[in-house]
Amino acid sequence: MNTIAVVPGSFDPVTLGHIDVIARAAGIFDEVHVVVVHNPDKSALLPIAQRVSLIQQAIVDGGVTGNVVVTSWSMGLLVDYCEEVGAKVLVKGIRSQVDVAYETPMAIVNRNLAGVETIFLLPDPAHAHVSSSLVRQVAGLGGDVAPYVPKAVAEFLASHE
Repeated sequence: MNTIAVVPGSFDPVTLGHIDVIARAAGIFDEVHVVVVHNPDKSALLPIAQRVSLIQQAIVDGGVTGNVVVTSWSMGLLVDYCEEVGAKVLVKGIRSQVDVAYETPMAIVNRNLAGVETIFLLPDPAHAHVSSSLVRQVAGLGGDVAPYVPKAVAEFLASHE
């Protein structure tokens, strides 16, 4: 049986922590869908198509192996996407208790709505303090984000200052 997992997020921009979670999920599941979703509570730095492209490049550059599909989803619930592709698992990276508190109600609702389970993966400690919000803030103020993001993202952000 082919086990499909979905790694969702706004990925605005994708960080090394995200790539770490994607790579580890790709080592556990037969197929991993990295799904860029629109978060109406956040104001986006990058258009969704650019985020998809940067994630694809970061996966190649990072040597991530496995069957990884990168796409976006903006019409309906994330569990609708899961049902469409036959995924029964969502994978979320958890950095702190704040993330657990935020993600737990969504995990319960996703299970209740569609029988989709959520698995939380802890990040590599080297990336546990990094969020896309922090990267956006540092980049917006002219700081060096290279230690926190894949090379393609650092180059893109530097060329669009």
